[in-house]
Amino acid sequence: MDPAAIEALLQAVRDGKADVAEAMEKLRDLPFEDLGFAKIDHHRALRTGMPEVIYAAGKTSKQVATIFARMVHAGGNVLATRVSREDFAAVATVEPRAVFHEQARAITLEQAVVAPGKGTIAVVCAGTSDLPVAEEAAVSARLMGNEVELIADVGVAGIHRLLAQQKALHAARVLIVCAGMEGALPTVVGGLVHAPVIAVPTSVGYGASFGGVAALLGMLNSCSPNVAVVNIDNGFGAASMASLINHL
Repeated sequence: MDPAAIEALLQAVRDGKADVAEAMEKLRDLPFEDLGFAKIDHHRALRTGMPEVIYAAGKTSKQVATIFARMVHAGGNVLATRVSREDFAAVATVEPRAVFHEQARAITLEQAVVAPGKGTIAVVCAGTSDLPVAEEAAVSARLMGNEVELIADVGVAGIHRLLAQQKALHAARVLIVCAGMEGALPTVVGGLVHAPVIAVPTSVGYGASFGGVAALLGMLNSCSPNVAVVNIDNGFGAASMASLINHL
């Protein structure tokens, strides 16, 4: 339950449009709802400004669908990450309005008005192979109320592709930069813009990339002081941080 929903409920009680018993029923599951296999943190939006997100990896499709349905009932926008087609099929049976973002491996439902961010978040990725992580970041950031521009396939091996996007890069208030291999792209972008750059190492690369560890270490050692780094393949985490910055 988000702050706007609770405020509307309290105003309804004050104005006599809802009685105390009805309000108590709606507030019953604060601060969390115990499903046995999961405890849904409905209170999180009040504390952090953003509802809990469903991380689907490791959960059964039935568990994902059950959590999704309960979060829809509680109000607010709903996001599930790292989902499969089977997860979406299960969710669609309980919530037909849900949207499947196949490349992002995400399911969303928009049912609440979110305060808009102050500027644009640019999501930049080095290669097409990095797109699933970049799309996860873009889908997540949009659901959080941000205008997002996705700039794909502009890695440093063909740096003229990146330089052709400088107008969009400079227009962004925050940038999320996803790259695998040696992870050089965030440093280059950081050297071009006057804005925070959130680097996302991806697990793309040959053997010595060590599943994204090489890119992670390269980004942590960036010489561009406006670059900060999240975990490997963590597009959602990058979107969360970028959204916080963009709403300040």
